[in-house]
Amino acid sequence: MTPNPQSGSLFVVSAPSGAGKTSLVRALLGEQPNLRLSVSCTTRPARPGEIDGVDYEFVDHAEFVRRRDAGDFLEWAQVHHNLYGTSRAWIDARIASGEDVILEIDWQGAMQVRRQFPEAVLVFIVPPSIDELRRRLEARGQDSPAVIEQRVQAARSELAEAHRFEYVIINQEFAGALRQLAAIVEASRCRFAQQRTRHPGLFDGLGIDRTRPLPE
Repeated sequence: MTPNPQSGSLFVVSAPSGAGKTSLVRALLGEQPNLRLSVSCTTRPARPGEIDGVDYEFVDHAEFVRRRDAGDFLEWAQVHHNLYGTSRAWIDARIASGEDVILEIDWQGAMQVRRQFPEAVLVFIVPPSIDELRRRLEARGQDSPAVIEQRVQAARSELAEAHRFEYVIINQEFAGALRQLAAIVEASRCRFAQQRTRHPGLFDGLGIDRTRPLPE
């Protein structure tokens, strides 16, 4: 259930592997002091240097399943035998307090979030072409040719889901893509629901009926 009042915004950023999503989100977080990256819950063990409650909330499998079955997650998925989920309570608390939160998840997770949080702003990051995506994956030097081909084929499938998102950013040039992502965040902060909650003295008591259709 969406928190009320809703003074913050929830941003969901998805992309095929290699499109530059993580780099763009990290750069955006460095520019936006009131934007927080969501802390996901996971059953995988903590890696060296990771801090519980900062990088992830680490739980065992039984606890994750209990919380999932209780409806505690906005979205969840199984990746390489590990479970990952986004805490509904964590998101609600931050947004109700006026913080903006950004989620980095795949497109299936984004659709789960939209069903439960229709006010979320969905952004899809795409490469300028499949050939450029392949070149970037090869330049990273992290995967074998077979794995790269698997990622490229997966990207083709994911690109077919781009129409499900309100915003699509073509990451041809990093600085330009970052400007577009920042512009989406700033514009979303100007939506009426957020402005009304942040400035109640301006709008409250005016008899505004949000159920009435807008004039043609």
